Amino acid sequence: MTTKSLHPETIALHGGSYRKDNSTNSVAVPIYQTTSYQFNNQQHASNLFSLKELGNIYTRIMNPTTAVLEERIAQLEGGLTALAVSSGQAASAFAIQNLCKAGDNIVSSTDLYGGTWNQFANTFKQMGIEVRFADPEEPNSFIKLSDEKTRAFYAETLPNPKLNIFPIEEVANLGRKIGIPLIVDNTAAPITCKPLKHGAAIVIHSLTKWIGGHGTSIGGIIVDGGNFDWTEFPDRQPLFNQPDPSYWGWILGKVVPEVLGANIAYAVRARFVILRDLGAALSPTNAFNFIQGLETLPLRFKKHQDNAEMVADYLKNKKIVKRVIHPKYQSNSLKKRAKKYLEHGSGPLVGFELDGGIEAGKVFIDSLELIYHVANIGDARTLAIHPASTTHSQLSEADQLRAGVTPGYIRLSVGIEHIKDIIADIDQAIQKVEKKG
Repeated sequence: MTTKSLHPETIALHGGSYRKDNSTNSVAVPIYQTTSYQFNNQQHASNLFSLKELGNIYTRIMNPTTAVLEERIAQLEGGLTALAVSSGQAASAFAIQNLCKAGDNIVSSTDLYGGTWNQFANTFKQMGIEVRFADPEEPNSFIKLSDEKTRAFYAETLPNPKLNIFPIEEVANLGRKIGIPLIVDNTAAPITCKPLKHGAAIVIHSLTKWIGGHGTSIGGIIVDGGNFDWTEFPDRQPLFNQPDPSYWGWILGKVVPEVLGANIAYAVRARFVILRDLGAALSPTNAFNFIQGLETLPLRFKKHQDNAEMVADYLKNKKIVKRVIHPKYQSNSLKKRAKKYLEHGSGPLVGFELDGGIEAGKVFIDSLELIYHVANIGDARTLAIHPASTTHSQLSEADQLRAGVTPGYIRLSVGIEHIKDIIADIDQAIQKVEKKG
């Protein structure tokens, strides 16, 4: 490591092992736009392919630019190592496929991004992997839905669009007792929440969102916490406790820690089996772009959160707004959870429900002038969308409601523009909704 700091502002700039380019002394991370790497000799090549040592083989599997990004985000999350992939969707898919084969299942929170819901409920089903949906307000429901084929629990820290903080510690502790790891999508809470600290085993991000922040690149990442014993319950995690045909029948849960000296069997299998075979690699140029975003993430994210709270305050006082969805205005157990898990702010997303249902939502969106109407969150710009007619439109009405999407619901990803300009645009759009009646 170039820094042992625990402060995100320092980690974002100095995290990982990169200090300078050895051949040029370049301080900025170079873009290693290459497919392949020269092996030192035959023994070196053999060692790399047999996992006796780690190093560059082929950019589908690893790349020096991408490695800097992986190291910094792993350190930022408090994990041991990370694997960057081509999108957030690829990250969620690989995180599950690294544990499950046909006939297995996971238990997921109902509070999910619409794309993840479709991936879990439909695409995984076609692959023979069942996803069972549990109510996060009842942590024991994850156990009740589990059986001997359950390989993981899954959740979003700050689920989009419902924005109810997930009970990370409670569910993680229940799973660990029977060998089930908790995978947490922490996309909407970088810096503010550390799921691994609260018992999660794996953390994923859509790099496309706040870590990038610039809206130019697509990517995802999987962080291995190195805090889960994959061999304690062999029947529960067969892919780490049975001979792996990809590597001479090795039992990866035992061999990887012995050979590499670290509890990173999960990350090693994700890289050298799943990524190698399915190929959703992050391009070196996009890795470079994400490093640029990461360097300013701690500063930007504070501004995102401060602006979001002021937008929520403004919306709270509008009669046409039936409900404001933001951690600041949650109560009871949800408020306690927000205080426990969100250490440095209350989140960058704001949801609100307009009186007037789906028609009011459409008028609001079409009236925006400054704020962008796009299918994204986490951009430096303020973004808005009407989920019922877009991101969650493929779900049934019942499933939309389970995910927190009502007909008049608007989701805002609040950017870093001046707060007066953000609120002025929202205000003029609301006035047009009011005139439409």
